[in-house]
Amino acid sequence: MAVLPLLLCSSLVFLSSVIAQQGLQNGFYSSSCPKAEATVKSTVQAHFNRDPTLAAGLLRLHFHDCFVQGCDGSVLITGPSAERNALPNLGLRGFEVIDDAKKQLEELCPGVVSCADILALAARDSVDLSNGPSWTVPTGRRDGRISSSSEASNLPSPADSVAVQRQKFAVKGLDDKDLVTLVGAHTIGQTDCLFFRYRLYNFTATGNADPTINQALLSQLRALCPPNGDASKRVALDKDSQANFDVSFFKNVRDGNGVLESDQRLWGDAATRTYVQNYAGSIRGLLGLRFDLNFAKSMVKMSSIEVKTGSQGEIRKICSQFN
Repeated sequence: MAVLPLLLCSSLVFLSSVIAQQGLQNGFYSSSCPKAEATVKSTVQAHFNRDPTLAAGLLRLHFHDCFVQGCDGSVLITGPSAERNALPNLGLRGFEVIDDAKKQLEELCPGVVSCADILALAARDSVDLSNGPSWTVPTGRRDGRISSSSEASNLPSPADSVAVQRQKFAVKGLDDKDLVTLVGAHTIGQTDCLFFRYRLYNFTATGNADPTINQALLSQLRALCPPNGDASKRVALDKDSQANFDVSFFKNVRDGNGVLESDQRLWGDAATRTYVQNYAGSIRGLLGLRFDLNFAKSMVKMSSIEVKTGSQGEIRKICSQFN
């Protein structure tokens, strides 16, 4: 766990004041359910101890939730036309962790803690457990009453250009710095061969690979993902330290070792390249710290997208079902 120093305080205080206007606040459950955050943390810890790869899964689950209908737990709903059945969401993981935490919280404080807040807290705890930063998560989100797979088309895609990524993030109030910083979450986790294999073989329609891929990585990826191999085979997004939340992902992008096309394209755009360079620089401790600081800020910002508060939405009894 990285402890965030005092120089971040003024930024987070400003963010907190903006977020308070949206109805979220630090310690929202301090009176109504004092053990809420500790219960979520212990639940995430228990699942993480059994399977550390769930950390990246929970972080991605929160991200996908926030980009569709806002951070309202809509991605958790089951059903044939629900959001989680959209093509970009088919590989999402960690639902059982949220369900486990919710079950415990319903016993402690029935009808109080939202599934949306559980997911936001679990994402923070996952980063913390992966040797990344921890931060205070403003809470008070309520659960949405709409979950539609047709609305998931605005989720960022592995094949998106920087221009498309920029537009998708800007619509949610996130800028270039947030974009690069949040994509840095790919320092942990894996992806399927399905999402990048096209870069390895016939990227230019003449049989050649994507020219931006480092040749040594290209050989490794071709061995892992042959043309007619298992499309669901999992490959690390950060070839050097997939279990540690650090800056090696940015070094990989700088050196042509980004696995996803959308990640590698960040180096080809002048504006996003500047942020990648800053995080990937040679003074690892200082720059790693800068990434930790900015990631916490961007996560607080992202987790406040289009939140429902007050009398909006509901507090689900079961996270996968509307009341």
